Amino acid sequence: MPLTDTECKKATCPERRPSVRLADEKALYLEVTAAGGKYWRWKYRYGGKEKRLALGVYPDVTLAQAREARDGARKVLAAGDDPGQLRRDAKMASAANQANTFEVVARLWWEHWRDGKSPRHAEYAIRRLESDVFPALGAMPIGAVTAKHLTHMAKAVQGRGAIDLAHRVLQMSGQILRYAVAHDLIERNPAADVKPGDTLKSRRKENYARLGEKELPELLRKIEAYQGGPYTRLAMQLMTLTFVRTTELIAARWAEFDLEAAEWRIPPERMKMKTPHIVPLSPQAVEVVKVLHTLSGGRVLLFPGERDHDKPMSNNTILKALERMGYKGRMTGHGFRGVASTILHEQGYAHHAIELQLAHQERNEVSAAYNHALYLKERRAMMCDWANHLDKLRRGADVIPLAPRVA
Repeated sequence: MPLTDTECKKATCPERRPSVRLADEKALYLEVTAAGGKYWRWKYRYGGKEKRLALGVYPDVTLAQAREARDGARKVLAAGDDPGQLRRDAKMASAANQANTFEVVARLWWEHWRDGKSPRHAEYAIRRLESDVFPALGAMPIGAVTAKHLTHMAKAVQGRGAIDLAHRVLQMSGQILRYAVAHDLIERNPAADVKPGDTLKSRRKENYARLGEKELPELLRKIEAYQGGPYTRLAMQLMTLTFVRTTELIAARWAEFDLEAAEWRIPPERMKMKTPHIVPLSPQAVEVVKVLHTLSGGRVLLFPGERDHDKPMSNNTILKALERMGYKGRMTGHGFRGVASTILHEQGYAHHAIELQLAHQERNEVSAAYNHALYLKERRAMMCDWANHLDKLRRGADVIPLAPRVA
């Protein structure tokens, strides 16, 4: 006779016996132990062997629920599978999924991806993951990461004003998840459901022609030997050393410079973001500024116009000089910023230091002052290394990759 719920409630184990089995139907039974435990079991045969499947503990699992679980297991058995083995496989897969957190898989991906990359570039990538991705996703099982998690992570990075970086970490996360699919760690890549344009602001589009690093040495030598006006030559030299915007360079005033402190402080009204900007000057940049001071004869502007010395040189002066040197359509004044950003990132310099030096972040006056005070030492070291790197490129010497310094 099938069991009733009342019988299950009243069931006890006889004295001097370790357990007793109360049969239901279709090989389901309730095992009652001397300690008072009540366990649902289902007996079945697979591969010629008798086996048992645990279906839960009474009363947490009711009689009706135990029968439903038994019927499900019977269907699995009828399909030719061992329900006990399938359960063990599922538990193992779950345990593996818990062990394969996003960070664990990301580091496996990084070891695979870094092959063929420069050490500096590889180091930069793992630092970006450690700084921006792992705090949000690192502890999650790789199979639990969804498109929503990816979007929230990227938006948090964007919220700091680092729009390009938000796109970059979202792209890297997608590569990691694609790696997980390729290695049978997850079934599908949730990043495929995320279109950056739907959730993130557009990247800054700087459609300015610029050279690669291999072409930079020849350009530096041509600038040094430039036969045009001395102000133009010195403007190009100072731009390569500081990679400020063209408008910020040509309107520079002597009152903005402190050569003893080796700093150029551009006031907010001359900045795109309308916040003050400090440019640490390398010894090479200071030397260029000193030569300019000799030329200027006490004028207000570093780069006065050719006809009207009370106005800055034309915005197109540097562009025309580059064209005369044979770089029409290949390099612009703004291109020096892109070249510097690319090389410094590839050499492993901190993204925040490069972005601050480029004056990309939108900042209020308080945060601007804080960031400048916090990172000025780091940026000063970076700018000195950058100037030394340019010297080596110009001379054609063996170039040793830049070595980021600890602030």
